[in-house]
Amino acid sequence: MKIYLVGGAVRDSLLNLPIKDRDWVVVGGSEKILLENNFQQVGKDFPVFLHPITHEEYALARKEKKSGTGYTGFNTDYNSNVTLEEDLIRRDLTINAIAQDIEGNYIDPFGGKKDIENRLLRHVSPSFSEDPLRILRTARFSASLIHLGFKIAKETMILMSIMVKKKELLYLTKNRIWNETEKAFKTSNPHIYFKILYKCKALHFFFPEIRFLYDTKNFFNYYIFNMLYDIKIILKGLAKISFLCNDIDVRFAYLCQFLSMNVIYMHSFNEFYDKSSADLVSNLCTRFNIPSYIRDISVLNTGFCFFLNTISHQSSKKIITFFYKIDAWRKPDRVKKLAFLSKFNFLNVLKVNYNDSNSSLFLNECFFIVNNVSTKLILNKGFKGKKIKSELIRLRIKKLDEWRSNKIQKFCEK
Repeated sequence: MKIYLVGGAVRDSLLNLPIKDRDWVVVGGSEKILLENNFQQVGKDFPVFLHPITHEEYALARKEKKSGTGYTGFNTDYNSNVTLEEDLIRRDLTINAIAQDIEGNYIDPFGGKKDIENRLLRHVSPSFSEDPLRILRTARFSASLIHLGFKIAKETMILMSIMVKKKELLYLTKNRIWNETEKAFKTSNPHIYFKILYKCKALHFFFPEIRFLYDTKNFFNYYIFNMLYDIKIILKGLAKISFLCNDIDVRFAYLCQFLSMNVIYMHSFNEFYDKSSADLVSNLCTRFNIPSYIRDISVLNTGFCFFLNTISHQSSKKIITFFYKIDAWRKPDRVKKLAFLSKFNFLNVLKVNYNDSNSSLFLNECFFIVNNVSTKLILNKGFKGKKIKSELIRLRIKKLDEWRSNKIQKFCEK
């Protein structure tokens, strides 16, 4: 029985990156041998064991044969005669198909080390096409390694496009799609993930609402929307916002606001809340079981997109109503995030800017002013029940009006 370090730990070591987890493969072993050595079995589809001391994962070498559709249609063989090379060939990319023995020697039958030197993401074998999740994984690896100069090999990109054309992604569960996408959002360059998906025509499997980006048959929609909503400009904005902010909900909310471009022509720029666009985002989040903290900020940012872009021209009453709608008093962090996102409001990003002021600074200032209105003063005046909220709203509107009037007066005096 021989044990080898495999996968990400070997790859990251060769790239001088921090090693997060160590995975091991056992060649010539069996369930019985590992259990007798106090390993704890955790695998269901194939035997994976936890080391009794380090708790690192040890898997029996296995080979797989396609038996159905999607990523689950495989027959797995993990008998003691399976070789290391047979185990490595089932992996997705050559940089992930390198093993290292206990003496530090590398076993690299598919040229993974050379691809690391050449900064290339290349599939190990044609069996890459048997698992549609590998399209997303490759796009995610591209996002996480782009800063080191990695690119996807031309032949791998072609294979991914063929898989998309065959509609292999339809066999993926929504949870698996989101899991890979969430990992991509955690990288420093999530825009690369979406760039790759767009390039191989897979983006609409995640964002079906923007299918028109590919709809060349409908010349009018394709020409008009691609002229106004250039995917390069959109992804450039995601790159910039990701450089400034690590929060996944903010990054995701930025992208979601562009879903409103399917209904933008139906709405007035004076509309307070764009429910149609907000519903698109809400439905998307429900479809992929996206966590509520990500969903909420995305829905609010999209729904109030037009309002936030023109907030300095809105009435104080509407601004106070907006704060109540987003539950700002209990969740003030939403104000900060929406203020930050307003810098990247799609009307600004796409150079269709109707805002002649700094909406981000203005929004934060408004909240600071009205947040200081004391409820104790209202209670001391004898207000009770619903009248407390009504008086609180009145005082907040009044204070905001006074502050805005003073601000205008000072500006005119200059």
